Amino acid sequence: MNILDYAASVPTPADWTAAFQQAIADLRTRGGGTLIVPAGDYPTGAIRLYDNMTLHIESGAVLRFHQDASAFPLIDLEFEGIAGLAHQPCIYAEHAKNVTITGYGTLDGQGSYWWTRQRAGQNAHPRPYLVCFNHCEHVTLENVTLTNSPAWTVHPLYCRNVVIRGLNIKNPADSPNTDGIDPESCEYTRIIGVNIHVGDDCIAMKASKVFLGMKLKKSCEHTVIRNCLLDKGHGGIVIGSEMSGGVKDMVVTQCLMDHTDRGLRVKTRRGRGNTAVIDGLVFRNVEMRGVKAPFVINMFYFCDPDGHGPYVQCRDAMPVDEYTPKLGSLTMEDITATDAQFAGCYFDGLPEQPIERVSMKNVTITFDPNAEAGQAAMADNRPLVKKLAIYAENVKEIDLHNVKIEGYEGERLHFVNVGHFEED
Repeated sequence: MNILDYAASVPTPADWTAAFQQAIADLRTRGGGTLIVPAGDYPTGAIRLYDNMTLHIESGAVLRFHQDASAFPLIDLEFEGIAGLAHQPCIYAEHAKNVTITGYGTLDGQGSYWWTRQRAGQNAHPRPYLVCFNHCEHVTLENVTLTNSPAWTVHPLYCRNVVIRGLNIKNPADSPNTDGIDPESCEYTRIIGVNIHVGDDCIAMKASKVFLGMKLKKSCEHTVIRNCLLDKGHGGIVIGSEMSGGVKDMVVTQCLMDHTDRGLRVKTRRGRGNTAVIDGLVFRNVEMRGVKAPFVINMFYFCDPDGHGPYVQCRDAMPVDEYTPKLGSLTMEDITATDAQFAGCYFDGLPEQPIERVSMKNVTITFDPNAEAGQAAMADNRPLVKKLAIYAENVKEIDLHNVKIEGYEGERLHFVNVGHFEED
């Protein structure tokens, strides 16, 4: 089926919303199929896909989403870890199977409209994601270019068997909360060969905030990220901070991080819940260039309205209870980071629930000779640092094997409440 078959229903000025809706309705009556979008410009509102559908966007085709909140109706949808009413994503599927978006065309969210409203406090409800799959199975998103997303760009939510491959994601560096790819409480996700340049985290693993996380106990697990270019952005590969359901069994390999603020980054805080378990993370064969803080684990992340309060930021041990998160094992191997600035490694665990184990093998970090000071981790009352080699506080076990750090200032190891330490 070709979208041009529905061109007669397109008014002047062009609005292809009704054409897409009718074409998709016709596909549903057939039990699914492929909708081809040939080269051209297609202004449109929100699009919803269903079972057994492929949206094939050919090279030279641009779906340009309207700069009008009324074109994105309000639906029940989790946004940044909290359930409620939100604007329907630009492209959306819910409780669907075998859904594919492919081709070498472009999805343009024209997000400047939403970013301006966000900065002015004019968005009464959360902005639309550019692409969101909600409770779907067997999802594929490949080769398209996604740009100017109103909020997070690609958001698989409670999905199983997701393949994201060959994407180009481009959002301005100053665009608010325009993460590249945010799998949330998903199983068996594969992210391969993507190129991401965004205004927030490049790839961030999520699992809800405390209410849904503790209620559903739905972790994000069995994830593979491979052969990705993560360019600019706040973090290259990020865990959290909405991770109350937990993040487990994740392998990142053969990726390049180019001038992201942080490289491999874990962020959590008190109040995420005892279901907020991060464990079994492996980062291997990664290169970082100009990353200000290559390795950051932060259990005092100051997000949410209470993030600067004493409960989150207190440095004294507090009772371990149902709201205390936990970090298990993290393994980092065969990694090179050049031109770092703030800190090579910054591991900051909770005094009442220290990080279980950090293992590093064959890791080389060199600092930019002209490095400037900055905050390695986003937490209160932490000093600005520059060329800080390894800082660790509240960690049960640290194993360093063939870890080389060059160009640092001061002592190589800054340890507070570290249990077993091994180095060779």
